[in-house]
Amino acid sequence: MRRTVLTIVTLSFLLQATAQTSDAKMKAYVASLMSKMTLDEKIGQLNLVTPGSGVPTGSVVSRGVEDNIRKGRVGGLFGIFGPDKIRQAQTLAVKESRLHIPLIFGLDVIHGHKTIFPVPLGLSCSWDTTLIERTARIAAIEASADGLCWVYSPMVDIARDPRWGRIAEGSGEDPYLGSKIARAMVKGYQGTDLSKDNTVMACVKHFALYGAAEAGRDYNTTDMSRIRMYNEYLPPYKAAVDAGVGSVMSSFNEIDGIPATGNHWLLTELLRNKWGFKGFVVSDYTSVNEMIAHGMGDLSTVSALALKAGLDMDMVGEGFLTTLQNSLKAGKVTPKEINDACQRVLEAKYKLGLFDDPFRYINESRPDKEILTAQNRQAARETAARSMVLLKNERQTLPLKKSGTIALIGPLADNHAEMLGTWAVSGDKTKSVSIQEGFKNVAGSVQMLFAKGSNITDDTAFAKRISPFGKPTEIDPRTPEVMIQEAVDAAGKADVVVAVVGEAAEMSGESSSRTSLDLPGSQRRLIEALVKTGKPLVVVLMNGRPLTIPWLDEQAPAIVEAWFAGTEAGNAIADVLFGSYNPSGKLTTSFPRNVGQIPIYYNHKNTGRPYEGGNPKFKSDYLDVDNSPLYPFGYGLSYTTFTYDTIQLSQNTIRPGQPITATVLVKNTGNMAGEETVQLYIRDLVGSVTRPVKELKGFQKIKLNAGEMKKVEFTISENDLRFYNSELKYVSEPGEFKLFIGTNSRDVKEAGFRLEK
Repeated sequence: MRRTVLTIVTLSFLLQATAQTSDAKMKAYVASLMSKMTLDEKIGQLNLVTPGSGVPTGSVVSRGVEDNIRKGRVGGLFGIFGPDKIRQAQTLAVKESRLHIPLIFGLDVIHGHKTIFPVPLGLSCSWDTTLIERTARIAAIEASADGLCWVYSPMVDIARDPRWGRIAEGSGEDPYLGSKIARAMVKGYQGTDLSKDNTVMACVKHFALYGAAEAGRDYNTTDMSRIRMYNEYLPPYKAAVDAGVGSVMSSFNEIDGIPATGNHWLLTELLRNKWGFKGFVVSDYTSVNEMIAHGMGDLSTVSALALKAGLDMDMVGEGFLTTLQNSLKAGKVTPKEINDACQRVLEAKYKLGLFDDPFRYINESRPDKEILTAQNRQAARETAARSMVLLKNERQTLPLKKSGTIALIGPLADNHAEMLGTWAVSGDKTKSVSIQEGFKNVAGSVQMLFAKGSNITDDTAFAKRISPFGKPTEIDPRTPEVMIQEAVDAAGKADVVVAVVGEAAEMSGESSSRTSLDLPGSQRRLIEALVKTGKPLVVVLMNGRPLTIPWLDEQAPAIVEAWFAGTEAGNAIADVLFGSYNPSGKLTTSFPRNVGQIPIYYNHKNTGRPYEGGNPKFKSDYLDVDNSPLYPFGYGLSYTTFTYDTIQLSQNTIRPGQPITATVLVKNTGNMAGEETVQLYIRDLVGSVTRPVKELKGFQKIKLNAGEMKKVEFTISENDLRFYNSELKYVSEPGEFKLFIGTNSRDVKEAGFRLEK
């Protein structure tokens, strides 16, 4: 045993020594290179530009890119991919610029590169970090095969307001689960060696608090206390930093009255000094320039503010490129601040192996062998199925039988264009599998009837706003009445009706805030007409955010939340509906009953007058609707059923270094095998600051055959009870706690224990 311990210690020492040697070599190389660089060339490394190519995130496109590359005035490019295009740009940099410094090439690879996985919100509903890491690994392989070495992912913003369209791009409302997913994605993208040609540098975003934009309106003001930041919003960013993420992207919003891109406390004091981040920070799209509109000064002033705050790379706006030399002469910035930023950008290129081989990621033979392969598509199909959430299933409407007649109805039922969802920048819509195709692939001898039934929206102006950069969302030339009648006729001939409804892909995502979260009126009228037929109705929702659907929950016997499921959407949805896969997804964001409840989230705090039943007057409630969400965090049904026995604790007291074990027996009481995510929550009953009513502290995904029982154990230590107090110290406090284990945040068993010190 002693020899084993000594071996581990020796190995750890050798790895640390090797890392220190490698770090010293990198710093010496970069220092030598910088000694040869002019001021203009150093500032050039801080300039990130796009040549265009339909980048969907802003209206500004860089000009004179090729000439600036030759002059050493560009540090990186984004918005292009493919070995040919990247080789052309990299050749300009390493053959025609004075010092031959390679470019770094980035892209928004958010939920896959060419093989598109479910939107991140949907992906998080798998509660499977191994699976999520696998999707990032596949995305890294495909992106690097297309010449890229840097991806703007993961987005880890905590979001509790589904009016904000970018809720689709993150992992929901909980910091614990969000942190687990952040670590998994960084590991999947970056692997263990960034210099390998099939890994990419990740960029965690948007730092920080972007998901808390007021009124759910994109780019809007964010304002919160430090204690809330530390306990509820910052943990996923820190988890990504602790996982070794190579870069960080600043957010558009302000923090404590100063925009994040120019916020010294955020980018230097917190990120670098307290968290020890060693990588580089890039702005979001023109967020340096946008500080002018925030009221922080002219372009010269805001560019100097950003550099001094700790920003290293300016995306698209070219404020650094055009103003920093004059700011240096005027004493508004220092040579050290420019040198530090340049050094961090060059170190990133060194870590990626670009100085050893600028063409490391450019291999024309790789795309055909590594992109959209059969194996990748199968992974996308499996992932999509595991991300879907069964919201309702009365009278065992699901799974569907592979016989009889099915009416497949809805504007998303035979639609390739909308399957990929938002932020599928490099995805090919023509390669996606529609639901109708998926049914044909999976359903066997089922007779299929199809009717579109309605448009996604009948509002032509709204349809144009949804897709400002592309073809407007399609509106059928037929009247709504004719389309609904066609659907009703098809339903009348069928044994069961499957209606596929929801949002267009770009109704969620960036710059896609909504004040109404209902299904568009055209689709609601379609569903109401189908309900009146009396036929068994299955509603499949495709969307990038929670919708307000209490009326649908009342009327439809079966509802499946499929999200935007990606390239293999149709096959995966068919797999779930026909029972080839028993759904196991659990919601990572609460579904409100109406927009008046927003923000709504499970780990809220109590008021001094909590409503707990009885007479509601003078309690914290609404006159017109219940406080609870329609579907709570962690919720999701299965085609089988699970029961939980009483929680057993190994002891009733936790002490530092002496954890306890909580055990519960979970039994599959249904007739088929299924997976269940067993969730652990804790409540601190008395604290020096108010504490949430529940906090997720653990989860395990288990698979049980029909009738099988399994003992599930959680270890709870003093560290699990820590939080940031009013002095922003990370502490645990002695006292009474409640522990909850269950199938979601609402339906739980409970037990009590004490923390003693």
